[in-house]
Amino acid sequence: MLNNKKEVTFKYGNQMVTLETGRLAKQADGAVLVTSGKSQVLVTVCSAHEVNDGQDFFPLMVDYKEKFTAAGKFLGGFMKREGRPSNDEILLMRMIDRPLRPLFPEGYMTETIVMAQVMSFDPAVDPEVLAGLGTAAALEISDIPFQGPIGFCKVGKIDGKLTLNPVKADWEKSDLELVIAASEEALMMVEGEANEVSEEDMMEALQFGHENIKEFCSTLKEWAKEVGKTKREWVSAAANTTLMQKAEVYADDARECLKINDKLERQRAVSALTKKMKAAIAENPADYNVADAKDAGKEAYKAIDELLYKMMRNDILNEGKRIAGRGVTEVREIETETSVLKTPHGSSLFTRGETQVLATATIGGKEGEQMKDNIHGLSYDNFYLHYTFAPYSVGEARGYRGVGRREVGHGNLAERALKKMMPKDFPYTVRVTCEVTESNGSSSMGSVCSGSMALMDAGIPLQKPVAGVAMGLIKDQDKFTILTDILGDEDHLGDMDFKVAGTKDGITAIQMDIKITGITNEIFTKAMAQAKEGRLHILGEMAKTIETPRESFKDGVPTIQTCNIKPDKIGALIGPGGKNIKAIQENYEVSIEITEEGLVKVLGTNKENLDTVVNLIDLQINGPKIDTVYNAKVVTIKEYGAFVDIADGVSGLVHVSEMAEERVNDVNEYVSEGDMIDVKVLDVDRFGKVKLSAKAVKPLAKKG
Repeated sequence: MLNNKKEVTFKYGNQMVTLETGRLAKQADGAVLVTSGKSQVLVTVCSAHEVNDGQDFFPLMVDYKEKFTAAGKFLGGFMKREGRPSNDEILLMRMIDRPLRPLFPEGYMTETIVMAQVMSFDPAVDPEVLAGLGTAAALEISDIPFQGPIGFCKVGKIDGKLTLNPVKADWEKSDLELVIAASEEALMMVEGEANEVSEEDMMEALQFGHENIKEFCSTLKEWAKEVGKTKREWVSAAANTTLMQKAEVYADDARECLKINDKLERQRAVSALTKKMKAAIAENPADYNVADAKDAGKEAYKAIDELLYKMMRNDILNEGKRIAGRGVTEVREIETETSVLKTPHGSSLFTRGETQVLATATIGGKEGEQMKDNIHGLSYDNFYLHYTFAPYSVGEARGYRGVGRREVGHGNLAERALKKMMPKDFPYTVRVTCEVTESNGSSSMGSVCSGSMALMDAGIPLQKPVAGVAMGLIKDQDKFTILTDILGDEDHLGDMDFKVAGTKDGITAIQMDIKITGITNEIFTKAMAQAKEGRLHILGEMAKTIETPRESFKDGVPTIQTCNIKPDKIGALIGPGGKNIKAIQENYEVSIEITEEGLVKVLGTNKENLDTVVNLIDLQINGPKIDTVYNAKVVTIKEYGAFVDIADGVSGLVHVSEMAEERVNDVNEYVSEGDMIDVKVLDVDRFGKVKLSAKAVKPLAKKG
């Protein structure tokens, strides 16, 4: 049958949503068209039936694309075809990807691709939420072994009321913005920002989102009974039991590895242990149930990793002891510095254990704004953060190949945390860069701390300092332990990576990823309370170096002076073809911005030039003020007096009668072209002609 369309419609928040399958992309393992209002997102999912040779991880990839045709738009610029995904698209890919991974069975290693494409766009409906719902539905009705269902939503708090999936225009009024993914039983993923909300308010918002997701999951399960496929059979690629039993021989060596505090030293010890087991496997593969000696290295890595996994988790759950003996709530030693770089407008170095971030803050004008062009339209950001994670930060000898998805995500989280504390109506553009120079656990939260200090070091009036901390989880059935300030190994071997950033008064950004099937409210509540303790401790350590912003910018940092002109005078200031404003900018080395309302911003590094330009603009637009004295340049000499410029484009006449006390017969005897003289404004007639007097200030003397 060419068209076997099946659909279900339900209410989600304030919108009606329709899931459809059987009409489009019928050769995909799962395909769903999600429609709400005029927004439509096509989601397809395909999973290979055979594992690639040598595959030892789950190769899941989520792709999300906003087609400009969906909004009836052309792309700007020369290229008219959608190319590399934007940062916003990458962030959504990550948010969909992260909650999916734990719900694929352990040992499932076949390549799996999710593609979500915005085919039609309605500004009143968020296509990102539809992409998440479509992904959940496509996986649920497919034959792919996925332990769903799950759901996605966004939660805002507008005028004190929690709201499901607000439209884009309403986010400006919201106290928080959360993206949530969850199963019927528990939360799977959280990402968002907030205006210093309390842990209790955050928990309330998460529960609100979860309750709505439960209803979606119930609807999806019923629909899948009608249209879903039978789940396929597959072969697990998990480590074999014989191998794991043999690995127990190395338990004492593994224990010694976990006692080592230094990350690189510990890695070298683990590597040496892995090589030791590799040699044993290669010598007699059959004893380890390994088919070929060439697989010895890969199998040894699996076995040692699993051995360390069980040992570390057992230590934490049963003895409350972490790697190198650190306590479960203990934050590693912190060192902080500011003004570590000589030229940048603000800089800081934040070191927590073996994680270190060097941050800078750069201050500028409108020319520094980041332009975004997407289906929502053009927009400009005057605050943004760039995060860089180079291989040297973890001691790897490989080149840096540009910004990856992980860097985009980590940078966005740090940006969200700091953005909430930027001063309101700040006239400058600010760029923060965070260079991870060492990494062993939560460089994104280190970037929040370092970025906060760099902003204050630059003299930017940050409302309050911001810090962040990463929390971990070790869970075995009903028993669990929350870890504060996790190491890289604790992230790798643990069940949760939960990051919370904020001020002393509340949360400004949050992110959670898990590796198990869900986090209960009890775990989440305890993790947030423990994260608050860690955050307050880190803020206290930062305050030892810098607690409040500098009172002023450093020397050489551009500053802004403003003045107002009438909107109908904007053209006069710009001049024909921009001639006047260009001349001012070039002559005084400043940058000038003009708003539609007539607010003129003059940006430069020389305060004297800024004062001069503001006065010049006032003169050019409003004219000279009567009884005011100006230093003027003689430009033309006539028999009846001298024309002088009191500013670029503002001229007046000093009549012979206003030059000296005595009668002036020859103007050339008193002034020459190019001379600078002080003059006073006597009158400005209705035609704008300016009458000036030199003798009213100081009579001119005849040249000798």
